[in-house]
Amino acid sequence: MSRDASELAQCLARNAETVCRHYLSAGRREGGYWLVGDVRNTAGRSMFVRLKETPKGPAGKWTDAATGEHGDLLDVIRESCGLIDFKDVADEARSFLSLPHPEPEPERTRTAKARVPTGSPEAARRLFAMSQSIERTRVETYLRNRGITALHGTGSLRFHPGCYYRPDDDAPTETWPAMIASVTDLSGHLSGAHRTWLDPEGFSEATLGKAPIDTPRRAMGDLLGNAVRFGVPGEVMAAGEGIETILSLRCVLPDMAMAAALSANHLAAILFPQTLRRLYIVRDNDAAGDGARNTLIERADAVGIEAIVLSPRLSDFNEDLRLIGIDALRAGARVQLAPQDVARFMARAA
Repeated sequence: MSRDASELAQCLARNAETVCRHYLSAGRREGGYWLVGDVRNTAGRSMFVRLKETPKGPAGKWTDAATGEHGDLLDVIRESCGLIDFKDVADEARSFLSLPHPEPEPERTRTAKARVPTGSPEAARRLFAMSQSIERTRVETYLRNRGITALHGTGSLRFHPGCYYRPDDDAPTETWPAMIASVTDLSGHLSGAHRTWLDPEGFSEATLGKAPIDTPRRAMGDLLGNAVRFGVPGEVMAAGEGIETILSLRCVLPDMAMAAALSANHLAAILFPQTLRRLYIVRDNDAAGDGARNTLIERADAVGIEAIVLSPRLSDFNEDLRLIGIDALRAGARVQLAPQDVARFMARAA
């Protein structure tokens, strides 16, 4: 280990429990150890981090009993943050420790990726890349608790076990599990990401599974005109605001391409694929939803696209799904579809 790495590891070890609470938030302290599922911050108990120096070894050393992996707290930072180059790991460690940075290396010796602005499209791409499939994670549980069982074609959704959250610029950074959604343009290029922080304690009617924080949903990157997409649009697609709203409608229209624009304002500005001939506007039952509907109808009409509004009985289609059931949601959607689309898109769910 280089001198720089050794000094950083020692500094981190003197703050071992704080490091674990920050980077291994899915775990918990038990006695003189921090227990967690693995070094990538998965829930569980197979990995243990020594929090204080003992006759058995120094603080900060960890071992995963399930895999045999072991290391120090620099390894924890590297794996939990999805970093590759040591310079990125060291920068993250210094930022955490509030240490001064060393003099910059000459340009010819730099191999690490440049830091990217917070909230930028590149930051969104890195966040999505370091997240994992939703299968058998809190994201899958969260969606199923909201009545959403049709999870085919949801590659635009991923799970992050410890996504950063800061209530405001002056508040300390927290970590919560989160659903990460990729926001893409019409060519499929990832331009942003949307985060839904989740309650690690599970589902409740008060929060519907979202974390008990002030703003459990936030987006980053270039959003205007773009969307979280499910399926490849052809001549027909549906567009609405929320991810859960769109996924609820997919439970009864499993073969229709859909897009979640993430807000009423962004829904009103969503870009139309060149192939599109009929647009279903999935409105939320409020004033903002009405405004997005009216704007989209005007925009679609101006370019010769047929616009059809799909309206929920309650506030949105996820509330319909949860409170009045999938059969009522299917019946309500059926009577609002163009007749040819009933056979084309509802056949499998009928």
